[in-house]
Amino acid sequence: MVFLEGPIERSEIPDLCARFAALLGERPGRSVICDVAGLTESDAVAVEALARLQLTAGRLGRRLWLRHAPCGLRRLIALVGLADVVPSLPAGMRMEPADGGSGIEGASGVESRRQPEQREPPVGVEEVVQPDDPAP
Repeated sequence: MVFLEGPIERSEIPDLCARFAALLGERPGRSVICDVAGLTESDAVAVEALARLQLTAGRLGRRLWLRHAPCGLRRLIALVGLADVVPSLPAGMRMEPADGGSGIEGASGVESRRQPEQREPPVGVEEVVQPDDPAP
């Protein structure tokens, strides 16, 4: 796991990526968690740094996942169109140990949510029938 803290200055990004690459080169595994709870500013520079860290990880055959990303940072990432490039780890998901495993633990049990079709009641909603209602 990698931790990012404080505000990030644009001039620090190349050094940050170099240190990140060196760290990844020493550890096995395909996925890397980047805990961003310590970032004090959710701005364009933070998004750029995260995108470049993801690019660095990709060059090394890895995938970067954000953990504890504040809502503002997730929104900004989505606003600039990078939500698929710099994904957040879903709540309740854990990464497997860094033993060269397959990545996100429990990912096969995640179901995508869908919108109910027209006139189809949402799942889990029961309709209450009034005794004086005529039968359809």
